[in-house]
Amino acid sequence: MLDKKKIEESVNNILKEIGEDPKRDGLLKTPHRVAKAYEFLTSGYQKDISEVLNGAIFNEKYDEMVLVKNIDFYSLCEHHMLPFYGKIHIAYIPDGKIVGLSKIPRIVDVFSRRLQVQERMTQQIADTLNEYLEPQGVAVVSEAYHMCMMMRGVQKQNSSATASAVHGIFKEDARTRTEFLNLIAHKNL
Repeated sequence: MLDKKKIEESVNNILKEIGEDPKRDGLLKTPHRVAKAYEFLTSGYQKDISEVLNGAIFNEKYDEMVLVKNIDFYSLCEHHMLPFYGKIHIAYIPDGKIVGLSKIPRIVDVFSRRLQVQERMTQQIADTLNEYLEPQGVAVVSEAYHMCMMMRGVQKQNSSATASAVHGIFKEDARTRTEFLNLIAHKNL
């Protein structure tokens, strides 16, 4: 668990160091708000995948692609602790096991609510589904906007980053990978 008092003290010190008055009316509760925000934004460290899945893996003789796309996510870049956000698309081809569909976005939340880099987060999601479902294959694509690129540094507001991670048939069979990429390219319902 986070020690919110220590975070509040740290935020108070940061306010002073940047030339602000932490006793100013608009900033009085800022350290407390920031501590609560970080508790939520880093809650993925406190989650256990087995508990998140909560037994929602079922034996099923289904062997076609299962796709959940446009899963919104918000994370913090570990380099600047600034947000990056976007969408994640996840597919797997079962090999006797399926997972409750609501568990897929919950897995995304576990890994996005940590200090992250987009590439590792994408890989962790794919690895987790591969481990727990033992499917024929898993594919994950993340598309994100990074505030560290938009607000500072290169200041390129319209640039986005894409990362992918694939296992099994998605890695071995170009037709399966192409089918996945075509499906995520289509607009929503």
